[in-house]
This record gives sequence, structure tokens and C-alpha cells, in this order.
Amino acid sequence: MNTINPLQAGDKAPAFSLQNQDGETIVLADLLKQQQVLVYFYPKASTPGCTVQAENLRDEKYVLAQLNTRVVGISPDPVKKLKNFETKKELNFDLLSDEDHAIAEAFGVWGYKKFTLGKNL
Repeated sequence: MNTINPLQAGDKAPAFSLQNQDGETIVLADLLKQQQVLVYFYPKASTPGCTVQAENLRDEKYVLAQLNTRVVGISPDPVKKLKNFETKKELNFDLLSDEDHAIAEAFGVWGYKKFTLGKNL
């Protein structure tokens, strides 16, 4: 069973090369030569939580550009689904397809979700 163990501040990001919503190959090392990169992972395109997250990043593009930061979102969705999500929500950053979730695992963010029930006090 996989457990989530995300990278910590100061850890080096694992290298990756993934296709974006347009079928273009995006290489992290190439992006980092130009600017900082904000990599975020989401479980599924067009779901309510993932949509809000993507729209917030879309709406903050100017602020992030002022910080010389480029956004890339990574999910296990296929390229076609990413393109639909980008178009529908007018997203202004790359969405990358990690269908086998190898990159999410390398970043320590892929694992089984645990639900715990709390006690009412």
C-alpha cells in the first residue's frame, strides 16, 4: 500500500517529462532554466475541488508572473481530458498527463486516502 510522503521544503524536485493538454512534451529541467515552477497535483479534472483550485491559479497568473513563477498542474487524466478541462475553464497554464502516476509517486503525493471518523464531543 502506498503512503503519501510529500517532498519537504528544500528537497530537489524529481525530474519529469510529460505531455501537456496539447500533446507537447514538457520537461521540468527546461522550465527551470527560465523561471521558478509551481507544480501542483490534482486527482481528477473537472471535479469540484480540482476546478476551484485550477481557477484560482488561473486567476493569479499575473501575480505569479511577477514572481517569475510558472504553473503546471499534474493529474492521472489522459491528454484529451486535460484539453477539455483547459478549454472549458479557460485555463492559462499547462496541464500534464501522468496516467501511471509515476511522477506523483516520485513527488510523494500518490497514495491511498485515509478516512477517519472523529468522535463528537
